[in-house]
Amino acid sequence: MNNTELKGNWEEQKGRLKQKFAALTDNDFLFLEGKKDEMLGRLEKKLGKTKEELQKIISSL
Repeated sequence: MNNTELKGNWEEQKGRLKQKFAALTDNDFLFLEGKKDEMLGRLEKKLGKTKEELQKIISSL
């Protein structure tokens, strides 16, 4: 997954992730350009998933 894929439908993907994982908040999805890895790291910790698992989940949305 590259930055273009992540930004393309980000609002839609963010909504689906929040539906799938109720513990997520808008603050968990805040990221600036070039900070995708930092955001994914926060999601990894909060959800107990690996980066690869998160990328698969996001790609399947």
